[in-house]
Amino acid sequence: MSKKPTPKKHAKKLAAKAKGPARKKLAVQSEETTAPKKPRVKRVIYGLSVASVWAFMLGLVTLAFLALDLPDLDNLPAPGAADQAVVIKAANGATLVTQGPIYGDWIRASEAPDALVRAFMAVEDRHFFEHGGIDFRGLARAVLSNVQAGRVRAGGSTITQQLAKNLFLSNERTLKRKAQELLLAFWLEQKFTKEQILTLYLNRVYFGGGAYGIDAASRKFFGHSATTLSVAESAMLAGLVKAPSSLAPHINPEGAWTRAQVVLSAMANTRALTQEAAEKIKGQPPRIIGTVSGRDVRYFTDWVLTEADRVAAGSRGKSLVIYTTLDPGVQRAAAMALERGLRNEGAKRGATQGAIVALDHDGAVRGMVGGFDYGKSQYNRAVQALRQPGSAFKLFSYLAGLEAGIEPDDKYIDHEINIDGWSPKNYTGLFSGEMEVREAFARSINTVAVQVSEQAGRERVAGMAKRLGISTPVMPLASLPLGTEEVKLLDLAGAYAAVANGGFEAHPYGIVEITTLEGQVVYRRTPMNPRAVLTHKVVEEMADMLKGAVEWGSGKNARIDRPVGGKTGTSQDSRDAVFAGFTSDMTAAVWVGNDDSTPMKGVTGGSLPARVWADFMIEAHAGAPVRPLLADSSLFMAAARDEDKHEDLKKQKKKSFLSRLFGN
Repeated sequence: MSKKPTPKKHAKKLAAKAKGPARKKLAVQSEETTAPKKPRVKRVIYGLSVASVWAFMLGLVTLAFLALDLPDLDNLPAPGAADQAVVIKAANGATLVTQGPIYGDWIRASEAPDALVRAFMAVEDRHFFEHGGIDFRGLARAVLSNVQAGRVRAGGSTITQQLAKNLFLSNERTLKRKAQELLLAFWLEQKFTKEQILTLYLNRVYFGGGAYGIDAASRKFFGHSATTLSVAESAMLAGLVKAPSSLAPHINPEGAWTRAQVVLSAMANTRALTQEAAEKIKGQPPRIIGTVSGRDVRYFTDWVLTEADRVAAGSRGKSLVIYTTLDPGVQRAAAMALERGLRNEGAKRGATQGAIVALDHDGAVRGMVGGFDYGKSQYNRAVQALRQPGSAFKLFSYLAGLEAGIEPDDKYIDHEINIDGWSPKNYTGLFSGEMEVREAFARSINTVAVQVSEQAGRERVAGMAKRLGISTPVMPLASLPLGTEEVKLLDLAGAYAAVANGGFEAHPYGIVEITTLEGQVVYRRTPMNPRAVLTHKVVEEMADMLKGAVEWGSGKNARIDRPVGGKTGTSQDSRDAVFAGFTSDMTAAVWVGNDDSTPMKGVTGGSLPARVWADFMIEAHAGAPVRPLLADSSLFMAAARDEDKHEDLKKQKKKSFLSRLFGN
């Protein structure tokens, strides 16, 4: 069998037989067929090289862009340097609250308790001593966790990255900020040792409550140095870093301990603790000092900070000391009385919230409780809430009536009336016939209050409310005497104080003086001559009617061991219940209800609020001499009548007030 020629030999043979151009063409084809092909690997390498060059150039441009606004890396900023420090003082000089940055001793990582370091490693950065600034394993786990959860719930940032952010960057969530964080993390890893990085982190990280660093946090929350932290305390501090503002133990001890238990579990998973030890410690929460609850002063201090911004706006950014009117003893009595009332009778009757304001008769706030539990709700119901005062608003209707010439012994008929299609009803649903004005007021008869208002004039009633300090809109409606217009409890207390002091303005205030930390005065309240808003005759008649309302009227539950004048108030369906009244030394107003206006179970102003008011007043007046109502009115009247003697009388009143306040 003859062999077939190979393709190469076959091509040469054809080229040899061909002549002219055909032979030349075949020869070329033969060369192309037999020429070796360029290897594909070389083309791939070439393409990758070009791409690498472009990627490198793009990387340089990106780095240059990111580095344009990087901070000065050689000058570490002080932690919280941009924050304002504020110290708020009580009337007796005691410190109520310190706001702003708080620093402790500088503690090296090697000096910190081993449990603290292990707690941070377990929950914040398990591979801190192994990575170079970025934990790619942790980052991958965080990405996977976020994908599975369908939302961002894990960050994957290392301690070095957190330090970079805390030292130099803001908390904004942008790709640029994250990229800069990575660059700074690499820089920190090159510049410092691991122990130095950890030392910086432990002394710079924020723990809430203004505390920067482990020592400041330990002293604020536990009352001792960070060098003696227990395992439970260490776990709690390590857990705060995730959400320091909301988990800070002094305002949210339950949340802080729940998070600490997560840290203890993480420590067991990393074998920093045995499982048995972790479970045992979970049942032994640490003792937290300075815990904020409903009986604390934060409602008042929050309000004072707002007022400080108003009266000393030019001092924003400066560290300040604010001297206030608050009496810690009165504050404690108010908070305890409200807590007892809501926990006992309130729980049975569907009342979950309440508020108390206590004033000196010139308007100085001596106590303020804005809710049942500040840790759960910082909403100040004494200052911010607008609620219907019910019949407590009748104060203004009867004052307007007395001013218009109506006398307490004038007689009206309690019967069904109709005003433009509206008919007021009494709380009992019954009518009692003829009665005197003082009886109608004491028994809180709605029909007579409306008749008095109509006779005096609705505009006069609305004007009276404004004159005595009601700052919210008051429309001259027929239903106005029944308290259908919403008011602030603070304003209502100030209005009753204007009667208690003899008929003079009593605008509530809480700040006496504001200074810098160095002592420079930036604001000082200047006492002015009291301005009369009521005649003495009207005040005496009104005080006698208010006294009757407590002695034998709807406010009998507010009776205590001394003369009292006051008025009950209940809105429709028992959604709000109020008692406002005064003694010779103090004015106070109490509100109970629910934030969502859910009706309570038969609560009236004469029941729970009156009992809370009496409970508070008994303790607040302990040791104070019994005096008749309007005992201080002569001081106000003399001051208004004789301006030349005003300074001496002002000092006399201040001395009298301070002696009652501090017992000397």
